[in-house]
Amino acid sequence: MNRWRRRLSATPIALLAALLLVTLAGLFGPRMEQARAASEAGPAVYVIPVKQTVESGLQSFLERAYKEAEEAKAEHVILVINTLGGKVVNAESIGHFIRENKIPTTAFVEGKAVSAGTYIALNADNIVMQPGSTIGAAAVVDGSGNLIENPKTISFWTSEMSESAALQGRDKSIAVAMVDPNVELSLKDKIGRDKLKGEILTLTASEAEKVGYSEHTAASVDEVVKWLDLEGRAQIEVVPSLAENAARWLINPVVMTVLLILGIAGIVIEMLVPGFGAPGIIGLLSFGLYFFGHYVAGFAGMESVVLFVIGIALLIIEVFVPSFGILGILGSAALITGVVMAASDPMTAFISIVIALVAAIILITIFVRMNKKRGIWNKFILRDKLTTEQGYLSADVKDSLLGLEGTTITPLRPAGTVLIGDNRVDVVTSGEFIDTNRSVKVVKAEGTWVVVKEIVK
Repeated sequence: MNRWRRRLSATPIALLAALLLVTLAGLFGPRMEQARAASEAGPAVYVIPVKQTVESGLQSFLERAYKEAEEAKAEHVILVINTLGGKVVNAESIGHFIRENKIPTTAFVEGKAVSAGTYIALNADNIVMQPGSTIGAAAVVDGSGNLIENPKTISFWTSEMSESAALQGRDKSIAVAMVDPNVELSLKDKIGRDKLKGEILTLTASEAEKVGYSEHTAASVDEVVKWLDLEGRAQIEVVPSLAENAARWLINPVVMTVLLILGIAGIVIEMLVPGFGAPGIIGLLSFGLYFFGHYVAGFAGMESVVLFVIGIALLIIEVFVPSFGILGILGSAALITGVVMAASDPMTAFISIVIALVAAIILITIFVRMNKKRGIWNKFILRDKLTTEQGYLSADVKDSLLGLEGTTITPLRPAGTVLIGDNRVDVVTSGEFIDTNRSVKVVKAEGTWVVVKEIVK
Protein backbone atom coordinates (compact mmCIF):
# COMPACT_ATOMS: atom_id res chain seq x y z
CA MET A 1 0.00 0.00 0.00
CA ASN A 2 2.84 2.40 0.83
CA ARG A 3 4.45 1.70 -2.53
CA TRP A 4 1.12 2.49 -4.25
CA ARG A 5 0.78 5.75 -2.33
CA ARG A 6 4.31 6.84 -3.23
CA ARG A 7 3.75 6.06 -6.89
CA LEU A 8 0.37 7.83 -6.95
CA SER A 9 1.82 10.96 -5.34
CA ALA A 10 4.90 11.10 -7.56
CA THR A 11 3.18 10.51 -10.87
CA PRO A 12 1.20 13.81 -11.00
CA ILE A 13 4.39 15.80 -10.37
CA ALA A 14 6.21 14.15 -13.26
CA LEU A 15 3.13 14.46 -15.46
CA LEU A 16 2.62 18.14 -14.70
CA ALA A 17 6.31 18.82 -15.32
CA ALA A 18 6.17 17.10 -18.72
CA LEU A 19 2.99 18.93 -19.69
CA LEU A 20 4.52 22.24 -18.60
CA LEU A 21 7.59 21.66 -20.79
CA VAL A 22 5.44 20.73 -23.79
CA THR A 23 3.23 23.76 -23.25
CA LEU A 24 6.17 26.14 -22.97
CA ALA A 25 7.89 24.67 -26.02
CA GLY A 26 4.72 24.49 -28.09
CA LEU A 27 3.25 27.87 -27.17
CA PHE A 28 6.03 30.26 -26.36
CA GLY A 29 8.78 28.95 -28.64
CA PRO A 30 7.14 29.83 -31.98
CA ARG A 31 5.62 32.96 -30.52
CA MET A 32 9.00 34.34 -29.37
CA GLU A 33 10.68 33.55 -32.70
CA GLN A 34 7.91 35.22 -34.74
CA ALA A 35 7.77 38.28 -32.49
CA ARG A 36 11.56 38.62 -32.77
CA ALA A 37 11.39 38.35 -36.58
CA ALA A 38 8.66 41.00 -36.74
CA SER A 39 10.52 43.43 -34.50
CA GLU A 40 13.65 43.11 -36.64
CA ALA A 41 11.74 43.57 -39.91
CA GLY A 42 9.62 46.57 -38.90
CA PRO A 43 5.99 46.93 -40.02
CA ALA A 44 4.98 43.57 -41.46
CA VAL A 45 2.21 41.67 -43.18
CA TYR A 46 1.03 38.72 -41.11
CA VAL A 47 -0.05 35.68 -43.14
CA ILE A 48 -2.38 33.40 -41.17
CA PRO A 49 -3.67 30.09 -42.59
CA VAL A 50 -7.31 29.06 -42.19
CA LYS A 51 -6.95 25.56 -43.59
CA GLN A 52 -8.78 23.38 -41.14
CA THR A 53 -12.27 22.70 -39.89
CA VAL A 54 -13.83 25.77 -38.33
CA GLU A 55 -14.06 24.84 -34.67
CA SER A 56 -12.85 25.96 -31.26
CA GLY A 57 -9.21 25.07 -31.95
CA LEU A 58 -9.12 27.35 -35.00
CA GLN A 59 -10.75 30.14 -33.02
CA SER A 60 -8.10 29.89 -30.30
CA PHE A 61 -5.31 29.84 -32.91
CA LEU A 62 -6.63 32.94 -34.72
CA GLU A 63 -6.97 34.86 -31.47
CA ARG A 64 -3.37 34.01 -30.61
CA ALA A 65 -2.15 34.93 -34.12
CA TYR A 66 -3.94 38.30 -34.14
CA LYS A 67 -2.56 39.05 -30.69
CA GLU A 68 0.96 38.50 -31.99
CA ALA A 69 0.21 40.72 -34.98
CA GLU A 70 -1.05 43.47 -32.67
CA GLU A 71 2.03 43.20 -30.45
CA ALA A 72 4.26 43.46 -33.54
CA LYS A 73 2.17 46.41 -34.84
CA ALA A 74 1.53 44.59 -38.09
CA GLU A 75 0.30 46.69 -40.99
CA HIS A 76 -2.00 44.08 -42.48
CA VAL A 77 -3.27 40.52 -41.97
CA ILE A 78 -3.89 38.11 -44.84
CA LEU A 79 -6.07 35.11 -44.01
CA VAL A 80 -5.30 32.27 -46.43
CA ILE A 81 -8.61 30.41 -46.49
CA ASN A 82 -9.10 26.84 -47.70
CA THR A 83 -11.78 25.14 -45.60
CA LEU A 84 -14.98 23.19 -46.06
CA GLY A 85 -16.55 24.90 -43.05
CA GLY A 86 -17.36 23.75 -39.54
CA LYS A 87 -19.35 24.83 -36.50
CA VAL A 88 -21.65 27.82 -36.82
CA VAL A 89 -21.05 28.97 -33.26
CA ASN A 90 -17.27 29.16 -33.79
CA ALA A 91 -17.63 30.76 -37.22
CA GLU A 92 -19.82 33.47 -35.70
CA SER A 93 -17.27 34.19 -32.96
CA ILE A 94 -14.38 34.24 -35.45
CA GLY A 95 -16.26 36.51 -37.85
CA HIS A 96 -17.11 39.06 -35.14
CA PHE A 97 -13.54 38.91 -33.87
CA ILE A 98 -12.12 39.69 -37.34
CA ARG A 99 -14.51 42.55 -38.11
CA GLU A 100 -13.87 44.19 -34.71
CA ASN A 101 -10.08 43.90 -34.93
CA LYS A 102 -8.12 47.08 -35.60
CA ILE A 103 -5.72 45.47 -38.07
CA PRO A 104 -6.98 45.57 -41.69
CA THR A 105 -7.66 42.04 -42.93
CA THR A 106 -7.79 40.54 -46.41
CA ALA A 107 -9.25 37.07 -46.98
CA PHE A 108 -7.35 35.21 -49.70
CA VAL A 109 -9.44 32.23 -50.83
CA GLU A 110 -6.79 29.78 -51.94
CA GLY A 111 -9.07 26.82 -52.65
CA LYS A 112 -12.51 26.67 -51.08
CA ALA A 113 -14.27 29.02 -48.71
CA VAL A 114 -17.33 26.88 -48.06
CA SER A 115 -20.06 27.34 -45.45
CA ALA A 116 -18.43 28.77 -42.29
CA GLY A 117 -15.36 29.63 -44.38
CA THR A 118 -17.54 31.95 -46.49
CA TYR A 119 -18.76 33.73 -43.39
CA ILE A 120 -15.20 34.28 -42.17
CA ALA A 121 -14.20 35.72 -45.57
CA LEU A 122 -17.21 38.07 -45.63
CA ASN A 123 -16.07 39.65 -42.37
CA ALA A 124 -12.68 40.64 -43.80
CA ASP A 125 -12.09 44.09 -45.29
CA ASN A 126 -11.25 42.60 -48.71
CA ILE A 127 -11.73 39.27 -50.45
CA VAL A 128 -9.18 38.10 -53.02
CA MET A 129 -9.67 34.74 -54.75
CA GLN A 130 -7.28 32.41 -56.47
CA PRO A 131 -8.19 31.23 -60.00
CA GLY A 132 -10.22 28.03 -59.69
CA SER A 133 -11.30 28.73 -56.10
CA THR A 134 -14.92 28.89 -54.95
CA ILE A 135 -16.94 30.64 -52.28
CA GLY A 136 -20.46 29.97 -50.98
CA ALA A 137 -22.55 26.87 -50.15
CA ALA A 138 -23.15 28.26 -46.66
CA ALA A 139 -26.32 26.33 -45.79
CA VAL A 140 -26.50 25.00 -42.23
CA VAL A 141 -26.03 21.23 -42.02
CA ASP A 142 -25.88 18.70 -39.19
CA GLY A 143 -23.03 16.36 -38.33
CA SER A 144 -24.06 13.96 -41.11
CA GLY A 145 -24.10 16.68 -43.77
CA ASN A 146 -27.89 16.86 -44.03
CA LEU A 147 -29.52 20.27 -44.43
CA ILE A 148 -31.08 21.69 -41.27
CA GLU A 149 -34.55 22.96 -42.10
CA ASN A 150 -35.32 24.60 -38.76
CA PRO A 151 -36.72 28.06 -39.67
CA LYS A 152 -35.14 29.71 -36.63
CA THR A 153 -31.68 28.36 -37.45
CA ILE A 154 -31.95 29.34 -41.11
CA SER A 155 -33.24 32.80 -40.18
CA PHE A 156 -30.38 33.37 -37.74
CA TRP A 157 -27.63 32.25 -40.14
CA THR A 158 -29.18 34.14 -43.06
CA SER A 159 -29.20 37.29 -40.95
CA GLU A 160 -25.54 36.80 -39.96
CA MET A 161 -24.44 36.20 -43.55
CA SER A 162 -26.38 39.14 -45.05
CA GLU A 163 -25.19 41.49 -42.29
CA SER A 164 -21.55 40.55 -42.92
CA ALA A 165 -22.00 41.08 -46.65
CA ALA A 166 -23.64 44.50 -46.14
CA LEU A 167 -20.73 45.70 -43.95
CA GLN A 168 -18.50 45.79 -47.05
CA GLY A 169 -21.21 46.98 -49.42
CA ARG A 170 -21.89 43.56 -50.95
CA ASP A 171 -25.27 42.41 -52.24
CA LYS A 172 -27.17 40.90 -49.30
CA SER A 173 -29.43 38.82 -51.56
CA ILE A 174 -26.44 36.83 -52.81
CA ALA A 175 -25.44 35.99 -49.21
CA VAL A 176 -29.01 34.84 -48.57
CA ALA A 177 -28.90 32.64 -51.70
CA MET A 178 -25.75 30.99 -50.33
CA VAL A 179 -27.70 29.92 -47.23
CA ASP A 180 -31.36 29.30 -48.11
CA PRO A 181 -32.12 26.67 -50.79
CA ASN A 182 -35.68 28.00 -51.11
CA VAL A 183 -34.54 31.38 -52.43
CA GLU A 184 -34.55 32.08 -56.16
CA LEU A 185 -32.22 34.76 -57.54
CA SER A 186 -31.74 36.14 -61.06
CA LEU A 187 -28.02 36.44 -61.85
CA LYS A 188 -28.06 35.64 -65.57
CA ASP A 189 -27.11 39.17 -66.57
CA LYS A 190 -24.04 39.04 -64.30
CA ILE A 191 -22.71 35.48 -64.32
CA GLY A 192 -24.80 33.87 -67.08
CA ARG A 193 -26.96 31.72 -64.81
CA ASP A 194 -29.70 32.03 -62.22
CA LYS A 195 -29.88 30.61 -58.74
CA LEU A 196 -32.82 28.20 -58.81
CA LYS A 197 -34.99 26.96 -55.97
CA GLY A 198 -33.49 23.91 -54.26
CA GLU A 199 -29.92 25.00 -55.04
CA ILE A 200 -27.28 26.52 -52.76
CA LEU A 201 -25.34 29.29 -54.47
CA THR A 202 -21.62 28.82 -54.98
CA LEU A 203 -19.47 31.29 -56.92
CA THR A 204 -16.21 30.77 -58.77
CA ALA A 205 -13.41 33.35 -58.55
CA SER A 206 -14.47 35.10 -61.75
CA GLU A 207 -18.17 35.03 -60.82
CA ALA A 208 -17.46 36.37 -57.33
CA GLU A 209 -15.53 39.30 -58.82
CA LYS A 210 -18.35 40.07 -61.24
CA VAL A 211 -20.99 40.26 -58.49
CA GLY A 212 -18.75 42.19 -56.08
CA TYR A 213 -17.99 39.30 -53.70
CA SER A 214 -14.30 39.47 -54.56
CA GLU A 215 -12.20 42.58 -55.11
CA HIS A 216 -9.39 40.90 -57.04
CA THR A 217 -8.11 37.60 -58.45
CA ALA A 218 -4.54 36.58 -57.55
CA ALA A 219 -2.51 33.41 -57.89
CA SER A 220 -0.44 33.74 -54.71
CA VAL A 221 0.01 35.59 -51.45
CA ASP A 222 2.78 37.66 -53.08
CA GLU A 223 0.32 38.88 -55.70
CA VAL A 224 -2.15 39.76 -52.96
CA VAL A 225 0.56 41.77 -51.19
CA LYS A 226 1.38 43.53 -54.44
CA TRP A 227 -2.32 44.33 -55.06
CA LEU A 228 -2.54 45.77 -51.53
CA ASP A 229 0.46 47.98 -52.39
CA LEU A 230 2.42 46.49 -49.49
CA GLU A 231 5.48 45.33 -51.41
CA GLY A 232 8.70 45.46 -49.45
CA ARG A 233 7.02 44.60 -46.17
CA ALA A 234 8.24 41.55 -44.28
CA GLN A 235 5.83 38.61 -44.45
CA ILE A 236 5.43 36.78 -41.15
CA GLU A 237 3.61 33.48 -41.48
CA VAL A 238 1.96 32.29 -38.28
CA VAL A 239 1.35 28.56 -38.14
CA PRO A 240 -0.32 26.45 -35.43
CA SER A 241 2.19 25.31 -32.84
CA LEU A 242 2.76 21.69 -31.91
CA ALA A 243 0.71 22.23 -28.76
CA GLU A 244 -2.17 23.81 -30.72
CA ASN A 245 -2.21 20.95 -33.24
CA ALA A 246 -2.24 18.46 -30.37
CA ALA A 247 -4.99 20.40 -28.60
CA ARG A 248 -7.11 20.46 -31.74
CA TRP A 249 -6.98 16.66 -31.79
CA LEU A 250 -7.45 16.24 -28.05
CA ILE A 251 -10.66 18.32 -27.88
CA ASN A 252 -12.32 16.20 -30.56
CA PRO A 253 -15.49 14.76 -28.91
CA VAL A 254 -14.50 11.16 -29.65
CA VAL A 255 -10.93 11.56 -28.35
CA MET A 256 -12.25 13.50 -25.36
CA THR A 257 -14.62 10.65 -24.46
CA VAL A 258 -11.86 8.04 -24.78
CA LEU A 259 -9.59 10.09 -22.49
CA LEU A 260 -12.36 10.34 -19.90
CA ILE A 261 -12.99 6.57 -20.06
CA LEU A 262 -9.29 5.79 -19.55
CA GLY A 263 -8.99 8.46 -16.85
CA ILE A 264 -11.94 7.28 -14.76
CA ALA A 265 -11.22 3.57 -15.21
CA GLY A 266 -7.49 3.96 -14.56
CA ILE A 267 -7.85 5.94 -11.33
CA VAL A 268 -10.61 3.71 -9.88
CA ILE A 269 -8.82 0.47 -10.81
CA GLU A 270 -5.60 1.71 -9.21
CA MET A 271 -7.49 2.54 -6.00
CA LEU A 272 -9.39 -0.75 -5.88
CA VAL A 273 -6.59 -3.03 -7.07
CA PRO A 274 -3.35 -1.28 -6.05
CA GLY A 275 0.05 -2.61 -6.99
CA PHE A 276 -0.13 -2.60 -10.79
CA GLY A 277 0.86 1.05 -11.31
CA ALA A 278 -0.03 1.10 -15.02
CA PRO A 279 -3.78 1.81 -14.57
CA GLY A 280 -3.06 4.76 -12.28
CA ILE A 281 -0.43 6.22 -14.61
CA ILE A 282 -2.70 5.80 -17.65
CA GLY A 283 -5.60 7.38 -15.74
CA LEU A 284 -3.60 10.41 -14.63
CA LEU A 285 -2.03 10.82 -18.07
CA SER A 286 -5.47 10.67 -19.74
CA PHE A 287 -6.92 13.32 -17.45
CA GLY A 288 -3.76 15.39 -17.89
CA LEU A 289 -4.11 15.26 -21.69
CA TYR A 290 -7.80 16.17 -21.41
CA PHE A 291 -7.09 19.32 -19.43
CA PHE A 292 -3.95 20.09 -21.44
CA GLY A 293 -5.91 20.09 -24.72
CA HIS A 294 -8.69 22.27 -23.35
CA TYR A 295 -6.23 24.63 -21.65
CA VAL A 296 -4.24 25.21 -24.85
CA ALA A 297 -7.49 25.65 -26.78
CA GLY A 298 -8.38 28.40 -24.33
CA PHE A 299 -11.30 26.73 -22.50
CA ALA A 300 -9.88 25.28 -19.28
CA GLY A 301 -8.81 27.62 -16.51
CA MET A 302 -7.14 26.87 -13.20
CA GLU A 303 -10.53 26.73 -11.49
CA SER A 304 -11.55 23.65 -13.50
CA VAL A 305 -8.23 21.92 -12.76
CA VAL A 306 -8.53 22.72 -9.03
CA LEU A 307 -12.07 21.32 -8.94
CA PHE A 308 -10.89 18.17 -10.67
CA VAL A 309 -7.98 17.66 -8.23
CA ILE A 310 -10.30 18.23 -5.25
CA GLY A 311 -12.72 15.67 -6.68
CA ILE A 312 -10.01 13.02 -7.06
CA ALA A 313 -8.72 13.74 -3.53
CA LEU A 314 -12.20 13.36 -2.00
CA LEU A 315 -12.78 10.07 -3.80
CA ILE A 316 -9.44 8.71 -2.53
CA ILE A 317 -10.25 9.81 1.04
CA GLU A 318 -13.67 8.11 0.78
CA VAL A 319 -11.92 4.77 0.14
CA PHE A 320 -9.96 4.95 3.41
CA VAL A 321 -12.25 7.08 5.58
CA PRO A 322 -15.89 5.99 5.10
CA SER A 323 -18.23 8.99 5.34
CA PHE A 324 -21.54 7.28 4.48
CA GLY A 325 -21.03 8.38 0.87
CA ILE A 326 -20.85 12.13 1.56
CA LEU A 327 -17.22 12.53 0.46
CA GLY A 328 -17.86 10.29 -2.53
CA ILE A 329 -20.81 12.40 -3.68
CA LEU A 330 -18.90 15.67 -3.18
CA GLY A 331 -15.85 14.26 -4.97
CA SER A 332 -17.90 13.03 -7.91
CA ALA A 333 -19.68 16.39 -8.19
CA ALA A 334 -16.38 18.30 -8.11
CA LEU A 335 -14.80 16.00 -10.71
CA ILE A 336 -17.74 16.23 -13.12
CA THR A 337 -17.98 20.01 -12.67
CA GLY A 338 -14.26 20.43 -13.40
CA VAL A 339 -14.52 18.33 -16.57
CA VAL A 340 -17.64 20.15 -17.83
CA MET A 341 -16.20 23.61 -17.05
CA ALA A 342 -13.06 22.80 -19.04
CA ALA A 343 -15.00 21.96 -22.21
CA SER A 344 -16.02 24.35 -24.96
CA ASP A 345 -19.54 22.90 -25.07
CA PRO A 346 -20.91 21.91 -21.62
CA MET A 347 -23.65 19.71 -23.11
CA THR A 348 -21.16 17.79 -25.27
CA ALA A 349 -18.89 17.39 -22.24
CA PHE A 350 -21.79 16.13 -20.10
CA ILE A 351 -22.77 13.56 -22.72
CA SER A 352 -19.12 12.48 -23.03
CA ILE A 353 -18.75 12.01 -19.29
CA VAL A 354 -21.98 9.98 -19.05
CA ILE A 355 -20.76 7.68 -21.84
CA ALA A 356 -17.34 7.53 -20.19
CA LEU A 357 -18.83 6.56 -16.82
CA VAL A 358 -20.82 3.70 -18.32
CA ALA A 359 -17.85 2.40 -20.31
CA ALA A 360 -15.49 2.85 -17.34
CA ILE A 361 -17.82 0.87 -15.04
CA ILE A 362 -17.76 -2.02 -17.52
CA LEU A 363 -13.94 -1.94 -17.70
CA ILE A 364 -13.62 -1.69 -13.92
CA THR A 365 -15.99 -4.63 -13.39
CA ILE A 366 -14.06 -6.81 -15.82
CA PHE A 367 -10.69 -5.89 -14.28
CA VAL A 368 -11.91 -6.43 -10.71
CA ARG A 369 -13.34 -9.85 -11.56
CA MET A 370 -10.01 -10.83 -13.07
CA ASN A 371 -8.14 -9.73 -9.93
CA LYS A 372 -10.42 -10.74 -7.06
CA LYS A 373 -7.58 -11.76 -4.77
CA ARG A 374 -5.68 -8.45 -5.12
CA GLY A 375 -8.49 -6.03 -4.35
CA ILE A 376 -8.29 -3.52 -1.52
CA TRP A 377 -11.54 -4.98 -0.14
CA ASN A 378 -9.51 -8.02 1.02
CA LYS A 379 -8.17 -5.86 3.85
CA PHE A 380 -11.68 -5.39 5.24
CA ILE A 381 -13.18 -8.87 4.65
CA LEU A 382 -12.36 -12.04 6.68
CA ARG A 383 -11.68 -14.71 4.09
CA ASP A 384 -10.18 -17.52 6.27
CA LYS A 385 -12.30 -20.67 6.19
CA LEU A 386 -12.35 -23.65 8.55
CA THR A 387 -12.67 -26.24 5.80
CA THR A 388 -12.85 -30.01 5.96
CA GLU A 389 -9.63 -30.18 3.91
CA GLN A 390 -7.85 -28.39 6.76
CA GLY A 391 -9.08 -30.97 9.29
CA TYR A 392 -12.12 -29.06 10.62
CA LEU A 393 -15.61 -30.47 10.83
CA SER A 394 -18.88 -28.56 10.83
CA ALA A 395 -21.55 -29.12 13.50
CA ASP A 396 -23.85 -31.15 11.30
CA VAL A 397 -20.98 -33.52 10.38
CA LYS A 398 -20.14 -34.09 14.09
CA ASP A 399 -23.55 -35.68 14.69
CA SER A 400 -22.49 -38.58 12.48
CA LEU A 401 -19.48 -39.34 14.71
CA LEU A 402 -21.61 -41.09 17.33
CA GLY A 403 -20.21 -44.59 17.97
CA LEU A 404 -16.98 -44.06 16.05
CA GLU A 405 -13.58 -44.82 17.57
CA GLY A 406 -10.40 -42.80 17.45
CA THR A 407 -7.03 -42.07 19.12
CA THR A 408 -6.18 -39.15 21.38
CA ILE A 409 -3.43 -36.93 19.95
CA THR A 410 -3.46 -34.57 22.94
CA PRO A 411 -4.22 -35.24 26.60
CA LEU A 412 -7.93 -34.83 27.43
CA ARG A 413 -8.13 -32.62 30.58
CA PRO A 414 -11.06 -33.12 30.00
CA ALA A 415 -10.94 -31.30 26.62
CA GLY A 416 -8.52 -32.12 23.85
CA THR A 417 -8.19 -33.42 20.31
CA VAL A 418 -8.85 -36.86 18.90
CA LEU A 419 -7.99 -38.28 15.50
CA ILE A 420 -11.00 -40.07 14.04
CA GLY A 421 -10.16 -41.47 10.63
CA ASP A 422 -8.35 -38.60 8.88
CA ASN A 423 -10.13 -35.85 10.80
CA ARG A 424 -9.02 -33.93 13.87
CA VAL A 425 -11.97 -33.53 16.23
CA ASP A 426 -12.16 -31.37 19.36
CA VAL A 427 -13.72 -33.50 22.14
CA VAL A 428 -14.34 -33.62 25.87
CA THR A 429 -14.67 -36.41 28.43
CA SER A 430 -17.24 -36.78 31.18
CA GLY A 431 -14.63 -35.36 33.56
CA GLU A 432 -11.93 -38.01 33.62
CA PHE A 433 -8.37 -37.56 32.40
CA ILE A 434 -7.22 -39.51 29.33
CA ASP A 435 -3.59 -39.49 28.20
CA THR A 436 -2.31 -39.30 24.59
CA ASN A 437 -2.30 -42.32 22.23
CA ARG A 438 -5.28 -43.90 23.95
CA SER A 439 -8.22 -45.46 22.16
CA VAL A 440 -11.53 -43.68 22.72
CA LYS A 441 -15.11 -43.97 21.52
CA VAL A 442 -17.67 -41.25 20.81
CA VAL A 443 -20.53 -41.77 23.23
CA LYS A 444 -22.42 -38.51 22.67
CA ALA A 445 -22.56 -35.87 19.92
CA GLU A 446 -24.84 -32.90 20.56
CA GLY A 447 -24.38 -29.75 18.49
CA THR A 448 -20.74 -28.73 18.83
CA TRP A 449 -20.12 -31.07 21.75
CA VAL A 450 -18.44 -34.43 21.12
CA VAL A 451 -18.08 -36.59 24.27
CA VAL A 452 -15.73 -39.55 24.30
CA LYS A 453 -14.91 -42.39 26.67
CA GLU A 454 -11.68 -44.40 26.91
CA ILE A 455 -11.83 -47.97 25.55
CA VAL A 456 -10.44 -50.28 28.24
CA LYS A 457 -8.83 -53.42 26.82
